[in-house]
Amino acid sequence: MHAVVLVGGFGTRLRPLTLTVPKPLLPIFHVSILERLMSSLAFGGVTDAVLSLGFKPEPFRDAFPDDLCGGVRLSYAVEDSPLDTAGAIGFAARVADISDTFLVANGDVISDLNVATLIAFHRRRQAEGTLHLTPVDDPSQYGVVEIDSNGRVQRFFEKPQPGDTTSREVSGGTYVLEPSALKRMPGTAPMSIERDIFPQMAREGVLYALATDDYWIDAGQPDTYIRANLEWVSRGRAAASEAIHATAQVANSAQVRSSIIGAGAHVGEDAVIESSVLLSGAIVATRAHVVDSAVMGTVDHDANVARCVIGIDGIVAAGATLVDKRVPAPIGK
Repeated sequence: MHAVVLVGGFGTRLRPLTLTVPKPLLPIFHVSILERLMSSLAFGGVTDAVLSLGFKPEPFRDAFPDDLCGGVRLSYAVEDSPLDTAGAIGFAARVADISDTFLVANGDVISDLNVATLIAFHRRRQAEGTLHLTPVDDPSQYGVVEIDSNGRVQRFFEKPQPGDTTSREVSGGTYVLEPSALKRMPGTAPMSIERDIFPQMAREGVLYALATDDYWIDAGQPDTYIRANLEWVSRGRAAASEAIHATAQVANSAQVRSSIIGAGAHVGEDAVIESSVLLSGAIVATRAHVVDSAVMGTVDHDANVARCVIGIDGIVAAGATLVDKRVPAPIGK
């Protein structure tokens, strides 16, 4: 089975990390988001995936020179101009010459969903399209989906207020589509699958959805990116002893609590790392304290950072205290 994987975003919410590394190539517990996703898709029967890109594919080709990722064969569809979600899907599916039932997945979602279950449901319902739904605690921050007892989508409700709907289910970013759906998505102009295509399919009664309680997280913003890393252990996906990469250098007097230390990272004497992710090559110097942060660059000695994102060129000066900052700061900030 083929999949179209949407990886064309600029990763704005995770800047400055994504200024040097595309978001899907950022690590979740030492392995890229994309490889985690592909391994999950392969488990559900996906054999081939076309990456829908709005920029050059070279970082992905460099990361996967044999065009294999998580057991899935890769190809690339690079847009000349932004096509939005439905435009991107239509364009990529044609580049990959998809002519059978196929999967669509957002490239920044980490989930325990077995896509084979979603595909089987889709086929039983003889649907043109099927969405995976996941529950959220606060539906008012999302667009929720209402379905009937058979799973047929009735309507979409954007950011409902209390009393507007009883649904707590939102799209999990994974879909199954029939090739007939591509007639709705020419792939030649910008078009949104969420705003344009799915509501049309729902009105025609050909769109279904399956709600599950599987683990699901959008790893595309700093707090959820850090949480997705830390929860990899609590979900039993890896041993806590593997959280510090074998090539990292951590001083004996340093304290590492509920954190991930990436390849080649350096943690100095008496430094404290709590609930944070140090990416490959990050440096946290002597007596520095890092909490709830993602670090690619350098935190100098005696500095304190909390809820910060430090890019590869970012340097937190010795003795500085930063809270809720991004280093380097985004342009205009």
